[in-house]
Amino acid sequence: MFTRASQRQTNAPAPFYEKVKQAISHQIATGVWRAHDRIPSEAELVAQFGFSRMTINRALRELTDEGLLVRLQGVGTFVAEPKGQSALFEIRSIADEIAARQHQHRCEVLLLEETQASARQAMALDVKEGTAIFHSLMLHFENDVPVQIEDRCVNALRVPAYLEQDYTATTPHAYLSLIAPLTEGEHIVEAVRATWQECELLRIKEHDPCLMIRRRTWSASNIVSHARLLFPGDRYRLQGHFMS
Repeated sequence: MFTRASQRQTNAPAPFYEKVKQAISHQIATGVWRAHDRIPSEAELVAQFGFSRMTINRALRELTDEGLLVRLQGVGTFVAEPKGQSALFEIRSIADEIAARQHQHRCEVLLLEETQASARQAMALDVKEGTAIFHSLMLHFENDVPVQIEDRCVNALRVPAYLEQDYTATTPHAYLSLIAPLTEGEHIVEAVRATWQECELLRIKEHDPCLMIRRRTWSASNIVSHARLLFPGDRYRLQGHFMS
């Protein structure tokens, strides 16, 4: 049985950020904005709705977490490709994870090249050894503290413009999500010891524990990317979001 207090709470108007989410969702559901369309900027939405920038940002962040939008730092916000089903672990950009904690993210690009697939890389991407692929190595920071080494190989045929992006303004995950939307993902999680070069990059001691995630992602039936993500053990917590 509802009390008067609970009835008042039930009948309370939706929070402002929910109104923004509903309006954007309606535009997408009715086909006004289609997959890959760029939506108005935060400043434009502030002017349109008359709400604070914090309210608009929360609405966009939640719609991104729900898979309706894709946000590319320094580029804009786009309508995501519809997903057939939710992955067991929700895969998020490290930049989004850091922003959700109200911290600052930045990235140093250590390597961005076209190369020939080694036997290991060829197996990871399901291509022939010697096939032309793209390889990137990046160091991600949270408030100027290194928190992740991202070593990624990418199927060049599936994402031909991968090397042309500015990964100090966006992340490989965000770009790949826009160009080759995720339909399947594979995670392998291990506790490992970092090499001395990795220890220097992460500013950790030789025997400090590290967590490594090997992640492969598919778009349709094609493997698009394989990433080796290395975290200092005391700076990362693995969290999964499950849906039945």
